[in-house]
Amino acid sequence: MHVSKWSKYLSFTSNRDWLYRYSFGNAGLRSIKTDLGEGTVMHCWVPKTHNASRPNILLVHGFGANAMWQYGEHLRHFTSRFNVYVPDLIFFGESYTTRGERTESFQAESVMKLMETHGVGRMSLIGISYGGFVGYSMAAQFPDKMEKLVLCCAGVCLEEKDLEEGFFNVSDLDEALSILLPQTPEKLRDLMKFSFVKPMGKWVPSYFLSDFIDVMCTDYVQEKRELLVAILKDRKLSNIPKITQSVLIIWGEEDKIFPLELGYRLKRHVGENAKIVVIKNAGHAVNLEKSRDFIKHLKSFLFDSQSPNPPSIFPLFDSIWS
Repeated sequence: MHVSKWSKYLSFTSNRDWLYRYSFGNAGLRSIKTDLGEGTVMHCWVPKTHNASRPNILLVHGFGANAMWQYGEHLRHFTSRFNVYVPDLIFFGESYTTRGERTESFQAESVMKLMETHGVGRMSLIGISYGGFVGYSMAAQFPDKMEKLVLCCAGVCLEEKDLEEGFFNVSDLDEALSILLPQTPEKLRDLMKFSFVKPMGKWVPSYFLSDFIDVMCTDYVQEKRELLVAILKDRKLSNIPKITQSVLIIWGEEDKIFPLELGYRLKRHVGENAKIVVIKNAGHAVNLEKSRDFIKHLKSFLFDSQSPNPPSIFPLFDSIWS
């Protein structure tokens, strides 16, 4: 995070990051880094007190900002019902490795090792975009430890030939990488156009976009490029393992990063254990763009229907950022 001591106090992004950190702490979570050995360290938000009577849920982020930014608006819906774990995947937030592995399989193995370190035996999982790739791999590798899965706009069933055949809205991999890992305000605006049906990027001053890039997008750029390349390299649907867990697939109808057809492809691949929900007027960032719809479907799938809905933990915080 390339921000000087004084400039971070003037940084909107740094200040909002602090607010998310404060809210996670107030929600009953604590920030902890765990050395997994062999050069891998993972950061995770874990319960301050583990409640053995509650189920466990793992919230796995996608590309973009750290995990707090992607789940900050949703956290309060889970903390009164679950032991909630929110990791930073490797090369995001405070997690890293000195090893050369870049596959989602390695990410999945590392997350599971992290959960074992914290004494978590079984868990459900919500995975957004790249987090869905990791979650799917966890379900395939550790079927006895994974319960329900929610995969949100996770193009698990894409194939390398899809890019070559013009399936995506970019001409080649280099263009995709420049948008998904923005290093200029213009590229960040492009990412917002790809992610939202009604993007705000064109109205946001370049100063704020540059500030976000400086705080959130300048660490481990090459390593993140390698993560994206590893997703696509030699990927074939026939090589993607089947999973047996109950799966909810959520997709934005107008997703321009992973088109909706990938959602239906995933539904066919998983089979009768999967249900797909398509949210209208939403793009790839459906969890942010249609947050209420997103939460409604999560509750329907994950919660006991006879349990009361939890109250908001931070109504003031919610009103500020809603």
